[in-house]
Amino acid sequence: MGEAKWIGIDAGSTTCKAVAVDAAGDLIASRIEPAHPVIEDQAARLVDELRAEAGAGGEVPVVATGYGRKLVRGATRNITEITCHARGVFRALKQPGMLVDIGGQDTKVIVIGPGGRAVDFMMNDKCAAGTGRFLEHSAARLSVAIEDLGPRALGAVGEESISSTCTVFAESEIISLVARGAKVDAILLGLHRSLISRVVAMIHSVGLRSPLMLSGGVARNLAARAMLEQATGQKLHLPEHPQLMGAYGAALVGLESGADR
Repeated sequence: MGEAKWIGIDAGSTTCKAVAVDAAGDLIASRIEPAHPVIEDQAARLVDELRAEAGAGGEVPVVATGYGRKLVRGATRNITEITCHARGVFRALKQPGMLVDIGGQDTKVIVIGPGGRAVDFMMNDKCAAGTGRFLEHSAARLSVAIEDLGPRALGAVGEESISSTCTVFAESEIISLVARGAKVDAILLGLHRSLISRVVAMIHSVGLRSPLMLSGGVARNLAARAMLEQATGQKLHLPEHPQLMGAYGAALVGLESGADR
């Protein structure tokens, strides 16, 4: 393992991710944990942990991205999520194409060009519909663990339609369905269908490109992946660490720019 040369922090709305890369741009250490209300302290602690794990001193520079990027103390640069996700996924999968990043609070559809540059994008950050929060909120209402959402949806016998793309209204639909005796797994399948339909609408607004790549926390959801492939007719390509791509891209941008620390 090489010594850390740059650290990337993705201070997201629901999780905080941090990675360290060596001089070759390889990921050598990482952290991911729920976002803390005081992001300054959390980011500082994660940076210290990565420096210690990667055998580096206090001189390793930091690049920040995500909602809380301007709150990361000591960051050499603050860079938009679009730029960082595009760069991280391009390095991880070694190809241009279209990236769908479904996070906790927003969804991004990014067209990645040669060299990992974002050439077009659409971002949904005004409503929880089409994001991981939509599923998390619904899972809590149905008393289903997050890790069980995908398998239970895929195993459903029948499907309950969820017409609302608004989280608040969808909850009202869930309550009505439960009161009528609808099966939880069938409701979950309908919820996934609703989320994916919103994501696919974003994809077509930008213009579907191949290959289609997926990152973000929802990339771990088997049902979301299967339904997205079915709806687009495209095989999905996933990086090894789908939740770390923003932080990884931030570290790579720092490394490649040679920004003065």
